Amino acid sequence: MRIAVQIIAYLWASPYTITGIAIGLILNGRFQRVDGVIEIHGPRIAWLLRHMIVCAQALTLGHVVFGQNESALDFTRRHERVHVRQYERWGPMFVPLYLLFSAILFLRGRDGYRDNPFEIEAYEAEEAE
Repeated sequence: MRIAVQIIAYLWASPYTITGIAIGLILNGRFQRVDGVIEIHGPRIAWLLRHMIVCAQALTLGHVVFGQNESALDFTRRHERVHVRQYERWGPMFVPLYLLFSAILFLRGRDGYRDNPFEIEAYEAEEAE
């Protein structure tokens, strides 16, 4: 039963996972698999992460985590794994919900990143180390 649930979780998040793999290939990233998650890093990925609206050490798409480098992937692993579980829970709705929460928070004068409930959950897991 556990395997069936895991397969469903992978399928539910697969649109983002497939997109992440494609981006990693286009950007010539270095791939590694850690605990069932594909981690990708490389110079082009680092550049992209540094030039996002919110500069990021890492970013998750489904079961893919992009990192500026291997150290960033190691450092952010616990935080990004929370996002992997969120993709498993919310599937294709995750990104629209994340952006909606960020927009609402921004419009209310709050931090659309730090006050986002998805980020709060990830930072709480990180602090629980």
